[in-house]
Amino acid sequence: MICTRRHAVWLGGCAAAAVAGSRIALAHPVATIEMRGSPRGERIWYDPIGLAVSPGTTIRFINRDPGNSHTATTFHPANYDRRRRIPSAAEPWDSDFLLPDEYFEVTLTAPGVYDYYCLPHEMAAMVGRIVVGTPGDSGWEGSSHDESDVSEDVLAALPLVQKILSEGIVRRED
Repeated sequence: MICTRRHAVWLGGCAAAAVAGSRIALAHPVATIEMRGSPRGERIWYDPIGLAVSPGTTIRFINRDPGNSHTATTFHPANYDRRRRIPSAAEPWDSDFLLPDEYFEVTLTAPGVYDYYCLPHEMAAMVGRIVVGTPGDSGWEGSSHDESDVSEDVLAALPLVQKILSEGIVRRED
């Protein structure tokens, strides 16, 4: 779902009305990944680049780069015929282009490793990795060993699953 500030205010009001009308409100965790860029545009990145979450977490990708539009797109055959780098039980996503301050949300339920990229900036290694659950979870799928359609720079930029699991949040090292 792509949202602007106007949508967020409207949706927030609708959600508040829905919660007020119910006796029990179930909260799902929300984690935010920001799309960032340097003032002159010579560097772009996701912050954080690696994130560990529990199944059922909603991920909010928000563009905080005032000079660029960005996407959050999973490596998957449904998205530009890419090799799958998400769990087989997971639905692929593509945020489409997000302008500054717009956001996109997706809820991740299948345990495993999700690799994603920014469509116009993949070659600049604007990639990220989300680890949902832990290797002991039923249905867990680790990171893909198929590296045939990603560059060495992309592979080097993706944080190791073990590092994400041990630290919870991994930020880009410059």
